[in-house]
This record gives sequence, structure tokens and C-alpha cells, in this order.
Amino acid sequence: MPAELPNARADKLLLAVLRGERHDPPPMWMMRQAGRYLPEYRQLRQAKGSFLELVYDPEAAAEITLQPLNRFPELDAAILFSDILIIPFAIGQNLTFITGEGPRLTPPLVSASLDDLTPFLTRLEPIYETVEKVSRSLPADKALIGFSGSPWTVATYMVAGQGSRDQSEARNFAYSDPVRFGEIIARIEHVTLDYLSRQIEAGAEAVQLFDSWAGSLSPAQFEQWVIAPTARIVSTLHERHPGVPVIGFPKGAGGKLAAYARETGVTALGLDETVDPLWAARELPGDLPVQGNLDPLALAAGGEALVQATARILDAFADRPHIFNLGHGILQETPIEHVEQLVRQVKGDK
Repeated sequence: MPAELPNARADKLLLAVLRGERHDPPPMWMMRQAGRYLPEYRQLRQAKGSFLELVYDPEAAAEITLQPLNRFPELDAAILFSDILIIPFAIGQNLTFITGEGPRLTPPLVSASLDDLTPFLTRLEPIYETVEKVSRSLPADKALIGFSGSPWTVATYMVAGQGSRDQSEARNFAYSDPVRFGEIIARIEHVTLDYLSRQIEAGAEAVQLFDSWAGSLSPAQFEQWVIAPTARIVSTLHERHPGVPVIGFPKGAGGKLAAYARETGVTALGLDETVDPLWAARELPGDLPVQGNLDPLALAAGGEALVQATARILDAFADRPHIFNLGHGILQETPIEHVEQLVRQVKGDK
């Protein structure tokens, strides 16, 4: 059953649904809603500098976190502006973002040891300051979501030193040296747990675990490297912060979603765009809040394709607790008017 939220405001729609209530229209927010598709974000980034400089500037990061709510006041939540790779940066890897290529972490753990890294946990402190600033500025009826990457997904970047299409370096590492790979997972898990806990203490009212590369694992590996560490994090967060919801987002999990929901203890389950909402409504526990799952490309396309895709999701989840969201992050090229169209449809102003 969804956890109770004893201190939640009754007028925060997102938190009510995370308690297991059903609302029509549902609450909505969008993954990556603070970012590059917004002209105000691009303007601030040009003035302030690189992506990482924005993340580590609490004033700027708080402003970016709030920008989507200023433009789309119908949204029901803000999600912290940050990045999942802040964790390996705090563990001791060097982090850079290369324009057009993405993040780089050095030294990659496929050829280096955890013992080679010097932790700098103070690198997380500006993030907590951002959460505090947003919490103080957030409209009274909006919720604040904190987040972190899940251990498996973060480990794929730490091992390879960068993103990859099939996560082969991390998967091979996990098969060939499960003890060493388990040590990496354990280190990430420990830092992630404290990181999310501190976000909650700073004002986050819910947190989300992003497992963006969960879909690349076999069932047995999924149990070991996705479900088990997630379950430990969720259990301890619930002990430390009773009633604070944890949303799990195992992208690509497909048929393993039911096991993930059952075994991790997450409060709500995020669904990616490949999940049939009719299947999810039928196969997942009826009292489990679900979040999702519009294809970001449908939003980028707009028009009748967007109308139909949105209606299908709303109809499928009409009888259960549902938070409308995308199946993954909003794309940079998404026109603002398409987001406006989506908000009107979800919130009933057609």
C-alpha cells in the first residue's frame, strides 16, 4: 500500500495521488521539465556558463527548477535541477560535460579501482542549498521532487567513463568480476541513500530514483543490480523519513516491472513510453500509483498524434492513482506550444 504522508498539505495534488488517491484531472509534471527546450533556460545558461556551473550555482539552479512552473502554472510539481552524475563526482571521479558528446568520468572504473578515488562529499552540499532555496520559493500548492540515479545506472557511467548504447562494459564487468562490481554498487548505494535523505531534510517532499539503463539487464542481473539495491535504499529511506514517497523509474524494464514494484517497495512506479498503458493498468497492483508515460517524440510532434497518445494514457489510467508524465525526458527541440497543448488536454481545457 502507498505510504502515508502525515505532513503533506491537503492541497498538493501530487502528494495526494502518491498517497493512493485518484484525481481527475491527474497531477502532472515532466521529466527534464527544467532545461534546454525553454528559452529562459538557454538565456540563463548563456549568461552563467556551462551546465555543471549552473548545477553548482544554487541561485541559478533554483531559478531553473522554478522556470517551468512560472511558464506552465498548471504543473503540479517542480523537480530539482541537477544531474545523476553528481554522485560519482562526489565519490571521487572527475566529471566534465563535452558539448555534443555528453558527460565524461575519469578515471573509468573498468581500468581503475575505487581505492584510486578520493571522495569529496562536500560536492553535494550546493545541491542541498538549491533544494532549500526552491522549497522556500515554491507555490503553496506545488510539490518539490528530489532525485538521484539508481546504483546500476550510475555504475554504468562510472565503469565506462561515459554513456553507451548497450552498457556492455558494465554488464561484462558485472559478469566477470561480481565482487568488485558489487563493491561499486555498494559505494553508490551508500552515497545515494545519504544524498536523498539530505534532499528530504532540505525540503524535498518526494524523491525519484532514475534507473535509465535498467532495460539492458537479464532477469537475474536485474534482480541483483536493480531490484536489490533499490529495495535497500527505499527501505532505509522509509525508516528515516516515514511517509515520504519514493518513485522508482526503471526505464526499459518491460515485463520485469511487476517484480520491481512488488520487491522494491517503491511508493509509485514510473513507466517509460514503451509500456502499453492498458497492460500496466491490468497487470500492476490497482492501488499502486503509476506515473507516465507519453512518448517524448509524440510531444515533439504535437497535433493529432499528441492528442491521441495523451487520451490513450488518460483513459487507461482513469480508474487508478495516476501522475501524468512523459516516458522519458522532454526533448530539446520540443516546441513550447506543444507543451501548452498537452497541459490543456491533461488539465481538461481542450
